[in-house]
Amino acid sequence: MDRPAAEPYWNTNVARHPGILRAVPEGCGNALDVGCGDGLLARKLAGRAEHVTGIDESPGMIACARECAAGHPQLTFVEGDFLTAGLPGAEYDFVCSVSTIHHMDFEAALVRMRELLRPGGTLVVVGLAREASVTEWAASVAAAPIVRITKVLRRARGPQNMPVADPQMSYGQVRTAARRLLPGVHYRRHVLRRYSLTWEKPAR
Repeated sequence: MDRPAAEPYWNTNVARHPGILRAVPEGCGNALDVGCGDGLLARKLAGRAEHVTGIDESPGMIACARECAAGHPQLTFVEGDFLTAGLPGAEYDFVCSVSTIHHMDFEAALVRMRELLRPGGTLVVVGLAREASVTEWAASVAAAPIVRITKVLRRARGPQNMPVADPQMSYGQVRTAARRLLPGVHYRRHVLRRYSLTWEKPAR
């Protein structure tokens, strides 16, 4: 398999890529990147999976992803709404999504990701949430200097014209819903203002 492409930029989403790549199961056949943007993570996944599909609703992002993936036949990019796009059910060994699920109906998106996984497959979601409790606000305030310094030192930036949206769910709401929909899910809140959900679909 090809080695991942060199990293053209860094930001707090890219910071989560190494952990996502470590979660890819051995012998991964098909992988799906939901909300793939310019395809940076999908190109990295191509070094660990036989075939990678990226899906994004933004025509501009998909055009950029296809251009950057030229010459890599194991990469396919689909322009469309993840919740309604014609993707094959239970066909993916690995499904991931980075800072995208808050653009959609959270529960509907999580259920669709769950359904698209093969039995025994792995799901990793990295997302944004809002602070709603004293504990959540305290964690954000404590992390703020680290986030600010890290962004400056790493010269944080991302692809132009990336769609953005404010999260509507709190960290607590995300955790509660994820545990209900994905029994046994591992929830973790990260310093750089992200949370992650890691789940393995039970084998039949």
